[in-house]
Amino acid sequence: MDFTFLSRWSPQLLSVLRIITALLFFSHGTSKLLSFPFVEGLSGAPIGSIDGIAGIIEIIAGVLLTIGLFSRLVAFIASGEMAIAYFHTHAPQSFFPLQNEGEPAIFFCFIFLYIAAAGPGAWSVDAGRGKA
Repeated sequence: MDFTFLSRWSPQLLSVLRIITALLFFSHGTSKLLSFPFVEGLSGAPIGSIDGIAGIIEIIAGVLLTIGLFSRLVAFIASGEMAIAYFHTHAPQSFFPLQNEGEPAIFFCFIFLYIAAAGPGAWSVDAGRGKA
């Protein structure tokens, strides 16, 4: 089956990918800092701790990426945060991402790296400012 008809929707689908990923990322930050939604072992991080700093980055990046403002820079920073999270938190537990529960960090890292390279898509504040 030929799916080339979807290519005309690429800019919009890139925006959907950015928005959904950003909202998921935002929820990780709110869980860490605000305990909402509460996740055992993740919630209630002190602001000065490494998890607290990660939570701040996740909340700010989540908001900015959801609306598509400073998308490339923010996505690059978020990608780096996820790479650090993987190697700092997950990799020491096991070599295999399935065993060390690092798949979300890997997915976030590479989706954000793609957004940093590709731009925010059609629906973003950056697109309206000529920065897409």
